[in-house]
Amino acid sequence: MTDELRVLRSDSPRPAPARAGVSQSLTIARWCAGRGWPVHPLAPGRKTPAGNCAACREPGHTYRGCRCPAAGRWCHGFRAATLDFARIEQWWGGHPEFGVGIACGPAGLVVVDIDAHARQLPGRDRLLPGIDIAETVDLTGLANGFHTIGVLAALRGAASPTDDETTLRVRTPSGGLHVWYRALSGHRWQCSSGSGGGRALAWQVDVRAHGGYIVAPGTVTGAGVYEAVGTAREPAPLPAWLARELERTGHLPPAHVPAPRPVPPRARQAVLAASGAHGAAGRVLAALLAEVAACAAVAEGAGFTEKLNRAAYTAGGLVAGGLLDAEEAERVLGETAARARPGQERRYGAVIRGGLSAGRTRPLSPGGRP
Repeated sequence: MTDELRVLRSDSPRPAPARAGVSQSLTIARWCAGRGWPVHPLAPGRKTPAGNCAACREPGHTYRGCRCPAAGRWCHGFRAATLDFARIEQWWGGHPEFGVGIACGPAGLVVVDIDAHARQLPGRDRLLPGIDIAETVDLTGLANGFHTIGVLAALRGAASPTDDETTLRVRTPSGGLHVWYRALSGHRWQCSSGSGGGRALAWQVDVRAHGGYIVAPGTVTGAGVYEAVGTAREPAPLPAWLARELERTGHLPPAHVPAPRPVPPRARQAVLAASGAHGAAGRVLAALLAEVAACAAVAEGAGFTEKLNRAAYTAGGLVAGGLLDAEEAERVLGETAARARPGQERRYGAVIRGGLSAGRTRPLSPGGRP
């Protein structure tokens, strides 16, 4: 078991630091960034972002044009999220009391946030928005989000996400559950809260995606630990039935908002051959390179930098593990980035070098694992 995975153990009431001298929060932040999930600080002992600096709290100030990120300061919550390992060391190394938040959109995550709050049952039209529940249906015993998401799944002939042992699930201090999935097909799924006005999936079920963040597993707050349950430690692909429900309930942006297109299988094979890595490790790298290549179809908003950083980090691990030649790794990363963002060599060159350097600290095995 790696140091990073040890902080996520489900058989311990409190996560333990990875090793002496390294804070638990820094270890968690590294673990998340290593998976391509941009991280940002949470206020000590809380699940909300760390406060902005005084200048950022001035009336009329917004994240647009804010100079804090360029200066290495956190601000504006998930909008400050980063994959920069030097900045991560600076933030959590200097403030081990900070928790860890993850910007879901840039991370390519869709997290189903299921609550178990004691609340009065709303009208039948708000339990499952868009689905009529006849007055003849007995709702006795239905009390929270675990029940509504279970009913929705049953109506679609699927298993409830609460029972999905193939994906990362995190128990919250309040008794809820976060069920993590990877977004597919380039969709920019949007956040929602409960079943009020606007988009909504189910009563007491929130969706964390673009425009939101999620608390990282292992994070400790004053209320308790966000503790991974079961054995899965990686998000599984978003189930097709759940994707259809998210689309039905308005969780996709308007049609004019660009979204990256999936890379055809033939193109994936070409990237795999070009990478020079083989077996499971090669397929892992090829999938990440294909995501970078797919950014060519979108002028902006495709998460190009985050995807390139993740691919470079993985390639660095393969180099350290003796599975990929260093020059070959830099070549294929550069060629893939050049096809996606021609004329931006200075920008993506730094991303590639930084990702390769960071990845070399964690050698990967032939199976693509640390």
